[in-house]
Parts: sequence; structure tokens; C-alpha cells
Amino acid sequence: MTLAPPPVAPLPVAPAEAVSAPAADTVLSLFDTLVLGRGDLMWLLVLVPVVAGAYVWASRQRRAALLRLGNQTLVSRLVGTVHRGNRLVIAVVTTIAALFLVGALLRPHLASDALVLCLQNGVDNTGRLRIVLPQHAVAAAVVYVATEMAGPGHVRHHGRGDLVMEPSRYSDVVAQAFIAAGVPTEVSANVNGALWAKLVLNCAYNAVSAICQLPYGKTVAGEGVRDLMRDVVAECLAVAQAEGVQLAGDVHAAVDQLAGSMPSQFSSTAQDLARGKPTEIDYLNGFIVRRGEALGIATPANRVLWALVKLMEGKSC
Repeated sequence: MTLAPPPVAPLPVAPAEAVSAPAADTVLSLFDTLVLGRGDLMWLLVLVPVVAGAYVWASRQRRAALLRLGNQTLVSRLVGTVHRGNRLVIAVVTTIAALFLVGALLRPHLASDALVLCLQNGVDNTGRLRIVLPQHAVAAAVVYVATEMAGPGHVRHHGRGDLVMEPSRYSDVVAQAFIAAGVPTEVSANVNGALWAKLVLNCAYNAVSAICQLPYGKTVAGEGVRDLMRDVVAECLAVAQAEGVQLAGDVHAAVDQLAGSMPSQFSSTAQDLARGKPTEIDYLNGFIVRRGEALGIATPANRVLWALVKLMEGKSC
């Protein structure tokens, strides 16, 4: 049965007091009205990812061609001398577009008292979610667990499995639900410091494990690897200090001990590359590179790791 599209209704005129509404909420409301509420415009939801996918594919083909030709412009990106602004603009525009789309799709399904718990790696995802979901409670959470997909429907657990949550009016209730389900959970006022501490761990281990496709235990045994990790950590801490972040715990000790506590774990970045999937590297070492550029802090170790993973990403994806 074919459903006829609903009649096009004129856009409602906002009352004068609505003019002061946040810009993000206004844009999302228009998106809801113009796209989600209009069956004849649902093709936009298909067109956006198709166009984005075509752009990514073309970009990767160009990068692969440059690599085959040995073009020095591509190599120079490893030291950040070319197209810094372009990289930043592309990352920002892509992220904003994706978040507006996700927010518009998610909002109709959220109860007014729902808590949106962000479990992603990285330190700035919760802020983005708050922009696109201004009427809902959003809380950050740090996930400490080491796993891998050992096969279809088969998850192998390598260590830990606990959460640290940001305080909110629902966090205590949600934390108790996790604890009752056997997931140790803590509500911490310094969840940002915990997110940054995990970011430093990820920056130290993820890219190296991905590039050599080795688990943590074998990775740190490589000649010069621990020195490289110390350089990465020092750069991360310099950026964190400039950002005014109070990191949770002893980061140096955590980095030194991680490989021993889960020697058979491959980083999530290594697993993504092995499966030909895009990685989170732009939000790990890439984030440190971008913030370092903005703050005037050199981050050469993080830059090289980020650039090498991006090259491998373009080759495998």
C-alpha cells in the first residue's frame, strides 16, 4: 500500500518570546518540522550519509594515489606543515552535521526525564550532545573495560568492567541499577579528569598497538616504545594543564601498569583497522594535536601516531 505524503502545512510563526531560544534548539526544531515531519523530504536522511560517504571515498582514493606516487606533500603532513586549517574545518563540519542529524533522530524517542549517558572515548563528546539535546539531561561516563570481538556474537573479556559517571539528577539511580546488574559504578564530581586520564592512556597505547597490530604486552616490549609513550604522555599532560584539567589518579603509573594488567588486549583502534573500519584516532591523538595547535603547544609524538593511523585507515577502509 502506498501512503500519500501528508499535506504541506505552513511553518508556524514563532511568538516574540521564542526569539531568544538557543540557536541549536531552533535549528533542530526546524529540522524536525521540515524533515522528520514531512514524508516527502525523508530522502534528505538518505542523501546526507550518501554524500558524506562519497566525499570520504574520494578523499581516500586521492590519498592512496598520492601515497603510490610518493608525493612529498603527503609525507609532509606527518609534521603538520600542510593543510592544518583544512583538517580542522573538515573535522568540525563533519562532526556538527552528524550530531545535528543524530540529535534530530533521537529527540522524538526521548522521554522528558530521560538521561542520555555518553559512553564514548574522548573528552568533548558530552558537550556536543548537550548542544543538540538542550532540553535533556546529558551525563558523561568513563568506561573501563578491555574486550574484543572474537567472532560473530562472541565477545572476549580481557579485564575490568566498571564505570565512572558524571553527577546529574538521575546519576545515582542509574548507578545503582548498574551496580545491581554487577557493573561497579562510581559517581564522581571530577569525571572530566577521569575522561582525560583515560584519554592519555588511549593516546599512549591505541595507535602503537594499531600500527604494529600487536597486543599491549608485546607492544611495550618493542625497542624505544616506552620512551615514545612517555613523550606522548608528556604532550598530553602539557595540553591538559593548559586546559586547566585536574587529571584523576597517577597517570604515569597507570600507563606503566596497563600492559601488565591486560597483556593480551589489542587496542580498539587496532581492532578497527584489522576490520577495515574507521577509527577513533581523530578524538584521541588527533584531539591532542588540534588542542595543541590551538594552545601553541608542540605535539610531535601524537602528531606522527595520528598521521600514521590516518594513512593506514585510508588504506584499509
